[in-house]
Amino acid sequence: QVQLVESGGGLVQAGGSLRLSCAASGRTFSMYAMGWFRQAPGKEREFVAARNWSGGSTYYADTVKGRFTISRDGAKNTVYLQMNSLKPEDTAVYYCSADTSTRAVVTGTGDYWGQGTQVTVSS
Repeated sequence: QVQLVESGGGLVQAGGSLRLSCAASGRTFSMYAMGWFRQAPGKEREFVAARNWSGGSTYYADTVKGRFTISRDGAKNTVYLQMNSLKPEDTAVYYCSADTSTRAVVTGTGDYWGQGTQVTVSS
């Protein structure tokens, strides 16, 4: 079992930055692919970013490519999402996901999910 807890959300003006954190506990964190999804009010949950367990491969939605960066601190069992040049359309609840399968994480079918953290970008 893996437990995921997100933090770092908040209110920021357009053009600003936030860094989200996802702290993992439970099984061997280093062997898990990790990813971020988001869901805006009235919209479907959508993929944001992911990385495989080794970090050798990263994946980004076109809407965030060049602005967001996913990274990982193995010593802290934490994955981060650095979000720069934020736009009002980035407003959503952001969720962290984990799975031993990178494909499962990227497709939103990962076994483990956090409770979410709210990001609000004002114009």
